[in-house]
Amino acid sequence: MRFAVIGIDHRHIYHMINGLIEAGAECAGFVSQTSDGKTLEGIAERFPDLKSVPDGRVFIDDPSIDIIVTAAVPSERAAIAIAAMKAGKDVMADKPGITDYAQLAEIEKVVAETGRIFSICFSERFVVPATGVAQKLIDEGSIGRVIQTIGLGPHRLNRPIRPDWFFDPAFYGGILVDIASHQIDQFLTYTGSDTAEIISSAIGHFGADDIPAFQDFGEVLLRSDQATGYVRVDWFTADGLSTWGDGRLIILGTEGTIELRKYVDIAGRDGTDHVFLVNGKGTKHMDASREPITYFRTFLTDVRERSETTMKQSHVFTVSRLALDAQKRATILAHRPAFRPQENKQ
Repeated sequence: MRFAVIGIDHRHIYHMINGLIEAGAECAGFVSQTSDGKTLEGIAERFPDLKSVPDGRVFIDDPSIDIIVTAAVPSERAAIAIAAMKAGKDVMADKPGITDYAQLAEIEKVVAETGRIFSICFSERFVVPATGVAQKLIDEGSIGRVIQTIGLGPHRLNRPIRPDWFFDPAFYGGILVDIASHQIDQFLTYTGSDTAEIISSAIGHFGADDIPAFQDFGEVLLRSDQATGYVRVDWFTADGLSTWGDGRLIILGTEGTIELRKYVDIAGRDGTDHVFLVNGKGTKHMDASREPITYFRTFLTDVRERSETTMKQSHVFTVSRLALDAQKRATILAHRPAFRPQENKQ
């Protein structure tokens, strides 16, 4: 199977390319145009043998290419996906693959007309080994019936390395469309919910005064006929943390809880992918870092066999719609001036 990359504006493209190659696919190349020169440098360092082209139409028109992969500027991903699917190709998009309702409607229409696969790589589930262990524990009945999830998605801003579009919600869709789509995906998955409703949501800007349109905080309360969920996302990870964010997921069951510390166990055990289980048998810590990543392999199987083993197409659309709903309905929290410690006065 062959894939090509159109859109390298976000560094998630590294694990998307690497994951597909490791799963057995061949990369035909990538479009070199980007809003972030550092990402282009990163691809050259990680994949020095990949060829580049200046125009993505070369790949769209190539009948030997099965899959188009995109991590373009978020607002441009849907158009790339639509062109690819109309040309008979399946698509893997970085999240968010959809940033407004018009894009969602058009992609749903094109998928129905062409029968192609539109997959969003929800990396906080699909490239995190701990999430696979959590699913196994739930399937085994280790915590009974899941009734709630709490998903926390803190991120480090790293402002100096961000391209200009990063700070404009017109390009990334807003913080709930962007980051909270991860937590909505996990809520639906681990609670076994086909859909849900947004009960309340909020967005705000509490950071630097010179980028007031940038949304650096968001929260969502959602509910299905199976469970409830709470989501908090933000751009306030302190520089003192050893990684970009202390991503956490707490899954409450009727007979126990599972907590994932995906990227770090602060002031605790080294490494990533820490799973904590509490149930009637006691408490247990599991190192899930060696759990196999299956997303890229099962995606290729779905492309080959026209199946839905990775996730249902309806799931992708439901996550996108809920994220858009949360963003649209969000209460805008009052801006507060940037925090400046006061000097001690004698």
